[in-house]
Amino acid sequence: MTNLEPEDRRAVARSRLAHVPATAHEDVLAAVAQVARSLSARELDMVRAMTSLMAHDIDHLDDDPVLVQLLEASVHGNISTIVHVLANDIPVDRLQPTTAAVEYALRLAQRDVPSNSLVRAYHLGQNEMMSICFEEVKKNSNDSELDFAVLKHISDVVYNYIDWITLFVFDAYETERIRWIGAKGTVHSSTIHTLLADRSGTTTTFEAHTGYLLNQNHLGVVVWSDGSDSTTTLGSIDVISRRAAAAMRSAGPPIVTAIDRRTAWAWIPLGTRTPTVDTAELAAALRLDQSTRMAVGLPGKGVDGFRRTHEQARAAYSIASIPGTPVREVLGYGDKNVAIVSLLAQDLDSARYWVWETLGTLADDTPNAAVLRDTLHAYFAHDESHLHAAQELNVHRNTVKYRVTKALELHTTSGDKLDLALALQVCQFLGALVLRPTQT
Repeated sequence: MTNLEPEDRRAVARSRLAHVPATAHEDVLAAVAQVARSLSARELDMVRAMTSLMAHDIDHLDDDPVLVQLLEASVHGNISTIVHVLANDIPVDRLQPTTAAVEYALRLAQRDVPSNSLVRAYHLGQNEMMSICFEEVKKNSNDSELDFAVLKHISDVVYNYIDWITLFVFDAYETERIRWIGAKGTVHSSTIHTLLADRSGTTTTFEAHTGYLLNQNHLGVVVWSDGSDSTTTLGSIDVISRRAAAAMRSAGPPIVTAIDRRTAWAWIPLGTRTPTVDTAELAAALRLDQSTRMAVGLPGKGVDGFRRTHEQARAAYSIASIPGTPVREVLGYGDKNVAIVSLLAQDLDSARYWVWETLGTLADDTPNAAVLRDTLHAYFAHDESHLHAAQELNVHRNTVKYRVTKALELHTTSGDKLDLALALQVCQFLGALVLRPTQT
């Protein structure tokens, strides 16, 4: 099979898949369908668990919140497909790869993530899927001979599905990798990545290849979009980077490199200036559309500053790009509490439990707790002024006083106001990711 063309390899995998359901007896298919129904009931929990396992155990898969979101969508699509095949005895030769699975492979190719990380993710998922299926069969075991036949059938389906889908997405990855290398050659990608990674190298080669001077001040920027492919292009993101440079009164054109077709890194040359970065003013000047966002660092000097401002911009990006978090058009590392929250966000599990421990029932993901959190956050943000908090929230001063008293006396567990204020700020930035889920 190694000498076949990609399309032929996929055809061979399809033909092998197509025979799997046909070889099973009716009693086996009925038992398999019952297992599939049990899997369907816990599908979301399986998706979250597998995504977390892959992101933590495989290199490069947890480097970016957007990648983790795409990984979860890919896992969800593949698990859902397998469950439907098992539950309904679907001829697998009629399947098409899910959009999320293909998009995830393309995005990994665009970001220089090694293909072995993609393949490992599928094999790790296969192993976890079979472990879960084994538990389900064991839980409802009645007939050892039937159980064996059921597990064999499930194993055949899962193995052959993974064999086929990995061939498909790997081909998509390789094709995109070749295309992407050619598409981004004009933006000095390898030169920039080398400078960021190699702190012992000289800067002469970088400046000669890019025309960008390092002996000055720089402002690191990350621009990304979650818009549709028809509206999102590298060209449009590049234009936004240059508009940001103009708004910051740059000393020359920015240097921009594409990370994938929806994300770019940029550095704005500032010469000898070290301007204050007011993200509200920058957002007003840029007037970004609803799908495009920006994260910025703080001005940094020289080659070390080039690296550091980029690190800061990526730290702000790591917060702003987390799915489901409150949206800001432009988020800066220098904005209040962004630096500390970005550090906490590097370990979401620990951050989540710390928020729960600090806020008590105020960390519950409920409408009532949200009202109290917002009120207490506004109260601390305005130096514990009931009046100013009431003006921000557009409620009566006595309402603020009542809610603050209720929050502090009945809900929070910590008496340290700094801890409370920071925990509330973490909730503002990270939203439901750090809140305690409601019991259903």
